[in-house]
Amino acid sequence: MEEPHTLDFNSIEEFLDYLPAEELAIVLFLRKIILECMPDCKEKLAHNVPFYYRHSRICYIWPASIPWGKVEKGVAIGFCKNSSFRDETFETSIFTSNTLFSSIEAIDVVSLKQQINEAILIDEQIVKARRRRIQ
Repeated sequence: MEEPHTLDFNSIEEFLDYLPAEELAIVLFLRKIILECMPDCKEKLAHNVPFYYRHSRICYIWPASIPWGKVEKGVAIGFCKNSSFRDETFETSIFTSNTLFSSIEAIDVVSLKQQINEAILIDEQIVKARRRRIQ
């Protein structure tokens, strides 16, 4: 494994190729769920991990092998906004929560899809609020 400061992936494929098999399986499973829930999202690397965007950052997948994410083991899925972002004046972009998975079997797919759909609704509400302020 490379030193943390030397990691610099140019594509999602490079990121995936870097992962150990057990993390790769979890990442691919989480990625599939995200893309099923948000087929119109953009997938881009940020901090050398995949982030998923619509109007703004929705969520990310952070495996433990990317050391500066403070994930000690397994793979985390994190959400960039929560219900506090529904307040039109709350605009900071912080990472509000993440859930760590050590196996595919540990993933509650129904619950995860609900979280993703909630994050999509929050993203839509933020955009609508910004449009109202502009008008």
